[in-house]
Amino acid sequence: MTEQGETGDTITILLVEDDAPTCWRLQDALVKAGYEVRSAGTLSEARAALAGGAPRVLLTDLRLPDGHGVELIREMRQRFPDTEIMVISALGDEESVISAITVGATGYLLKDAFPTDIATTVRDLVAGHSPISASIARFIVRRTQGTAQNSAEPPPGPALNTARLTPREIDILWGIAKGFSYAEIASHLGLSKQTVPGHIKNIYRKLEVHTRSEAVFEAVQQGLIKL
Repeated sequence: MTEQGETGDTITILLVEDDAPTCWRLQDALVKAGYEVRSAGTLSEARAALAGGAPRVLLTDLRLPDGHGVELIREMRQRFPDTEIMVISALGDEESVISAITVGATGYLLKDAFPTDIATTVRDLVAGHSPISASIARFIVRRTQGTAQNSAEPPPGPALNTARLTPREIDILWGIAKGFSYAEIASHLGLSKQTVPGHIKNIYRKLEVHTRSEAVFEAVQQGLIKL
């Protein structure tokens, strides 16, 4: 039995991991769960694999033998905006986390806090969640709070985007921040499932972001929501 997305197509994954045992373990678990998996051990191999078409999901390490995973994430987001991207890395420093999320990663898992069921984690990612290791989430919150506390005299502008977002869009932002899928947001707010993507597109445009993670980060920084 294959793992299928909303359109009924088999969910394809490009797994970029240079540590062979880790790559084999992940690929074996994902294939057994019904995903179609291609693997690459380097940045150049990953780029070559993309010549065969966009995967539904990119799982990538950051520290690769011939480059940095952030380069690949940036390229993927520009070429294939519908691909879900999740980092699987031992790197949990500020620069790595912020860089990956800023250029388009929608999930970030540390290898030392890796979930036992990667197949379920990928399913959550495709469903609209943003799997993030607890220590990474805490780091993002601390960084956001630190930025606010260090700003003794905040600059007068630009004005908060609150006036530009409708109450419904703020509600949907909360759902995104809590990791709900589009279907769950629609159910909680009494909306049809088809209207949620339209609201999210408007939120992205107004906040000038491209991913759920960026939207949450920007919304917290602008004081639209508090985590």
